[in-house]
Amino acid sequence: MTAPPWQADPYTDALRAGRGPLFLRRHDGWLLPLEVERWCAEPDAADRTVLSHSQGAVLDIGCGPGRLVAALAARGRTALGIDISPEAVARTIRVGGSALHRSVFDPLPREGHWDTALLIDGNTGIGGDPRALLSRVSELVRPGGLLIAEAAPLDVDERTVVQVFDGTSKEGSAFPWARVGTEALLRHGRAVGWEREEVWRAGGRRFVAMRRGARAGS
Repeated sequence: MTAPPWQADPYTDALRAGRGPLFLRRHDGWLLPLEVERWCAEPDAADRTVLSHSQGAVLDIGCGPGRLVAALAARGRTALGIDISPEAVARTIRVGGSALHRSVFDPLPREGHWDTALLIDGNTGIGGDPRALLSRVSELVRPGGLLIAEAAPLDVDERTVVQVFDGTSKEGSAFPWARVGTEALLRHGRAVGWEREEVWRAGGRRFVAMRRGARAGS
């Protein structure tokens, strides 16, 4: 039986080792490298721009091994990570963060009251439908709350099906995923009531901050 995505698959092995190689593989063989080493390290300069832009209580959606949640906790901030990988949740807790084994589409604590939500490290791809994801996030933050999302480095708006792949013979089950660049991310956000606040680049990465408007989450 093929393992569930992001769970008992090469992702789990990579998190335990703290390194790759690891990829998302599309059906046509195209590979997207996953930066496991960076995810398992301390926040880098680009990550620190995310931390400095975040406000109040923070929900990190798809927190991975927890570097951002742990960094916020070390600053005395209220922060919670959620992830569908049990190993990611366990590692987040080990490094000093708080985390739950949940999907963003599951019932979550403090729904409608988070000050900031994060979608970093490609997590705008969760579920394969960026608009549905952004609509769900609008239900999680308070009115006027903030979303900080990392956009793809290219001008892309793609929905596809991928598997986690370690470059050898190990792979997880197929699941829907998306890649959205800055303009596509802003466009999908506007469609569900998010308002552009700021766009910036750091360390070769692209970030978008959007504010929950009156229509979002209604």
